[in-house]
Amino acid sequence: MTLRHQPPRTKALLLAAGLGTRLRPLTDSLPKCLVPIAGQPLLAYWFDALAQAGIHEVLINTHHLPAQVREFLADWNRRGFHAAEAFEPVLLGSAGTIAAHADWADDADDLLIVYTDNLSDIDLAAFMQSHRERGQAMTMLLFRAADPRACGIAELDASGRVVAFEEKPAAPKSDLANAGVYAVTAAAWREIAAMQAFDIGFEVLPRFVGRMQGHAHASYHRDIGTLAALDEAQRVAPQVFASRPPPPPQGHPA
Repeated sequence: MTLRHQPPRTKALLLAAGLGTRLRPLTDSLPKCLVPIAGQPLLAYWFDALAQAGIHEVLINTHHLPAQVREFLADWNRRGFHAAEAFEPVLLGSAGTIAAHADWADDADDLLIVYTDNLSDIDLAAFMQSHRERGQAMTMLLFRAADPRACGIAELDASGRVVAFEEKPAAPKSDLANAGVYAVTAAAWREIAAMQAFDIGFEVLPRFVGRMQGHAHASYHRDIGTLAALDEAQRVAPQVFASRPPPPPQGHPA
């Protein structure tokens, strides 16, 4: 009798609790993660990408106007997702959310961590496959930054391993910037949780230098942090995402 190989079980953490102060007045009445871009909430682009990658177990942190995010999650759960909310009355920070949910990794092989205030056409299935093939504790998505001094910047060796990382360097040695998307092993997730840290960029990533892979994304990736960035995304999103397959029908995971 031939035993069927079970695919790796991947779970996702979507970080969506930010206040979005630079997007006011839009975010006075709307969570940043639900700001519409080309007729679709920003968060829906990430759920579309998760669906195409076959990832349906999601934990999402909330804080500002959480009821609207709950309605969004209920809709996607009817489409076959298992999306749970982690409401934070006081913001825990990106690493603090992981510390508060150390057990999220208990039945996972690897985990995906996503800052949802970015708009990206990243192929998450290919990203996770690359992470598994390289065998590092963490893989960090990178993009070419126009202004490296405003970003977290990575230096890579010839194999693509991250050998240095610095937040907002005064004299950047690279333009490869942290894109706010990470793949981690279950063991790495537990290690991060045990740090009891607040911020991934400043406190966690430096401690993974030397055992973290960089994955450069050559296509579209944009931080929707300002009204100008939002306007640019509104203009280009219809073309960037024109070839992405539609999300699966309601009640039927991809």
